Amino acid sequence: MQRILIENLTTIIVDLPTIRPHKLAMHTMQRQTLVILRLRCSDGIEGIGEATTIGGLAYGYESPESIKANIDAHLAPALVGMDANNINAAMQRLDKIAKGNTFAKSGIESALLDAQGKRLGLPVSELLGGRVRDSLEVAWTLASGDTARDIAEAEQMLEARRHRIFKLKIGANPLEQDLKHVVAIKKALGERASVRVDVNQYWDESQAIRGCQVLGDNGIDLIEQPISRVNRSGQIRLNQRSPAPIMADESIESVEDAFSLAADGAASVFALKIAKNGGPRAVLRTAQIAEAAGIALYGGTMLEGSVGTLASAHTFLTLKQLTWDTELFGPLLLTEDIVTEALQYRDFHLHIPRTPGLGLTLDEERLARFRRH
Repeated sequence: MQRILIENLTTIIVDLPTIRPHKLAMHTMQRQTLVILRLRCSDGIEGIGEATTIGGLAYGYESPESIKANIDAHLAPALVGMDANNINAAMQRLDKIAKGNTFAKSGIESALLDAQGKRLGLPVSELLGGRVRDSLEVAWTLASGDTARDIAEAEQMLEARRHRIFKLKIGANPLEQDLKHVVAIKKALGERASVRVDVNQYWDESQAIRGCQVLGDNGIDLIEQPISRVNRSGQIRLNQRSPAPIMADESIESVEDAFSLAADGAASVFALKIAKNGGPRAVLRTAQIAEAAGIALYGGTMLEGSVGTLASAHTFLTLKQLTWDTELFGPLLLTEDIVTEALQYRDFHLHIPRTPGLGLTLDEERLARFRRH
């Protein structure tokens, strides 16, 4: 049987407009920048992947520009001529020649899986062990920073049956202002919706002690990364005393981080992000650690476009339990897309196709229009 080889891997930076400014603790997004990967194989099949960050270097160690540069100069040349069917060997080679670069590696692994699925006529979820559900409930982030506007937006989402889980980005404002904002929104929505917060590490421990207590006492269901990832002892103390569950996000930058957090009892929920772990298969190892430790799971996002969102979705479909659902709403934040068919969001869920690979086709005209030159 003739081996199928990786012939080339190219990257394209795409800048897409958003429906509104998206306010985070560390950055306000006016657009979203995607790195689209195209992996061509000797049998003519092309695998598509995506690597996307939130706020570039304001969030983490990789930016769209560094992702493209490192793939083009280092990772892609290392893959050319390798067996396109042997994803283990390909990813192990990348781990050997490049430390970190998990966003870039995640995009590459997604492209390899997409190509493999197309070749075998199977969805990516089946390559990862098989889906146990066909849809995922999806949260929406209320990030205007204006209380009345956020309440109105949430009401619209409930009326349209698009979302009934809402996450609020806080931490950039004074503590009492943020607490008042969140409590007012929860009071307005009541039991019709789940309300969570994401602090993105912006509180110190003294603020977090008060913040977690007030939020938990006022019906907030989940508190994400309230303090710095490097303050492990503080995370342990907060996890022990907070009336609302504490979720680790920035604290998990590798599978090894997940093991250490679980061993220390530093969180009761893990946010799973394929980009931060280095790909779909790596994030499933993090999920296995969490399940063994009795830690609940949440399907996170880097606000990817349709390609990256489907790569995450296929992965999350295979999990035994997703106690806290997902936030795979990235494509809904965009006014334009680069795929031919929009993802299907209805009845509070994202519905994932059973077509081969990731289940999408790039729109070449839109890709060319929004490509950065």
